[in-house]
Amino acid sequence: MKKYIFSFLLVIFISFHSYSQGCVAIRSNGVCTMEHPMADSVAKGWQLNTGYRYFKSFRHFRGKEEQKERLVNNTEVINWQNTLDFSLVRQFNQRWSMSVGLPLVYNDRSSLYEHGRKERHMSSSANIGDLRVTANRWMLDPSKFMKGNFQAGVGFKLPTGAYNSSDNFYNVGPEGSPQVRPVDQSIQPGDGGLGLITELNGYFNFSPRFSSYGNLYYLFNPRETNGTRTYRETLSASLANEAIMSVTDQYMARLGLNYDFTGKLDALALSAGGRIEGIPVYDLIGGNKGFRRPGYVISVEPGLTYKFSKLNFFATMPVAIGRNRLQSVTDKENSVIQNKFVNGDAAFADYSLNLGFTYKF
Repeated sequence: MKKYIFSFLLVIFISFHSYSQGCVAIRSNGVCTMEHPMADSVAKGWQLNTGYRYFKSFRHFRGKEEQKERLVNNTEVINWQNTLDFSLVRQFNQRWSMSVGLPLVYNDRSSLYEHGRKERHMSSSANIGDLRVTANRWMLDPSKFMKGNFQAGVGFKLPTGAYNSSDNFYNVGPEGSPQVRPVDQSIQPGDGGLGLITELNGYFNFSPRFSSYGNLYYLFNPRETNGTRTYRETLSASLANEAIMSVTDQYMARLGLNYDFTGKLDALALSAGGRIEGIPVYDLIGGNKGFRRPGYVISVEPGLTYKFSKLNFFATMPVAIGRNRLQSVTDKENSVIQNKFVNGDAAFADYSLNLGFTYKF
């Protein structure tokens, strides 16, 4: 039973704090795995977690409706986003642990509207992301509650990632010359805010091979705006209230099942579940001014993990089944000013790919 639980819980946090599939700019907050507190893997010591995430966003949505004409007319915005994440975990005992994580980010973006609407060009960003420090505790005594348990975590996010990364933009300067400007909010490596991380994770075992898992995550970002200019007001005078980037909250929830094929320590396990991740219209703490693309993605999430010795390898591929670009605060303000319904759009991906491994020292 203990060996099975150990293998199963490796998939719970494969891509737990990862950003959404598109212009709804949720940034990577780490890749981590969870293991049963009675396993030898959570004895006092260190663990390295690594993960890579990739996706390509190109399908535009306004609300829940896809703007298919963008693909037909070749006016879609395309983001290619790559994140390599490293987390170092210190296990103090069976109940308490602490982790420090830092992502490395490389993103490309292809668009027409950011380059004078005349030619399609690329903009890019590459930098470290925002540093995370979290502490976690199993809330039930692991020696007494073997069938199920839940873990609470709290921490903070430091604004170490660049939030004003810039590149060349064409046909936008004097007499149509190139001009250096900040890249779009969706490909900025950081958001410029000091954030509070909260999380809740749990599992329940139905049998030695069949189990369930659940994760909840919310990032509070009290800072309202980060001072980075969007240049959206140059596209239309009506977008003057979107001239500066907002610093947004983020959230995610996951629920699923896991099946272990072998029931052994060197184990192959399959997971299947659902997840929702997004950016809210209103932050729970702080103001809501500035430009943001609120919305969410609902995905089905198959996963596969294999463990042997001190190494654990994993792969998951969340596939989007529902996408919604919500009406932002600035959209609502412009709806009143223009006396008509205004709702901006955002580009979403069809799927994302998560790969990685963990190593116990």
